Amino acid sequence: METFVEKGSIVRRIWGSADTILFIFAGASAEFALNKAVDWLYFTGKLPADPLGRLFSTVAYAQRIVFAEKKRALSAIDGITAVHRTVEASRGAQIPDEAYLDVLFQLIDYSIRAFELLHRRLTPAEKTEVFDVFHRVGERMQLKNLPATYNEWAKMRDDYLQQNLTSSTFTKDLYHRYRLSLGGFRYQLLLQAQVLLAPRQVRRLLGLSPIPFLWPVVQVYKAIRFIRLDRLCKLLILPKKYSGEVFNLDMA
Repeated sequence: METFVEKGSIVRRIWGSADTILFIFAGASAEFALNKAVDWLYFTGKLPADPLGRLFSTVAYAQRIVFAEKKRALSAIDGITAVHRTVEASRGAQIPDEAYLDVLFQLIDYSIRAFELLHRRLTPAEKTEVFDVFHRVGERMQLKNLPATYNEWAKMRDDYLQQNLTSSTFTKDLYHRYRLSLGGFRYQLLLQAQVLLAPRQVRRLLGLSPIPFLWPVVQVYKAIRFIRLDRLCKLLILPKKYSGEVFNLDMA
């Protein structure tokens, strides 16, 4: 049976770990709030009503595509496109092409950043693998102006970070909702994870501390994970409402 992503791919290792996906989620939650097209996520009401649940569902959907048989993966991607078309019809406008590319670029970038934070540096070939998988997702969605290579993507990514992010009233509202959903302590953990992961432009627009206070904690957590106490740690740092969803992400 042909799979969308080969079984030995580094992409499966990245997206088969709940730990890595949690950090992908942390980085994406920062950039989502700054996206100039974030008003589209508010249009349906799902994001402001449950921002963490909405973001978890996004990364979980991406994981299902990574591990799916090829035909099912393509069908899932087509389903995403159909949902977006329905939202566009309801609003009577088109989602900007840049918004689609921004999300696709986030999945590539934070996949690499999260894995390297928790494990090791990826080789150029492995980074290209990550790019190729999500490039195929973009092709299936018929996105315009897709970069053809990893190096071209890296340049476009830098340009997008400079041109397509802004701090707005939506940004402030979304972070307020993050805090309500997480509580004070867990919210601070989220901010610190974002300090470790987010590109400089994202940190600057959000006013995040330049000092990664969470870095020593990450090193301790890596040791705890090695002795199999990571499940207990997740129970302590995650709201009970989402802990089951997170454990389900662990495919390793």
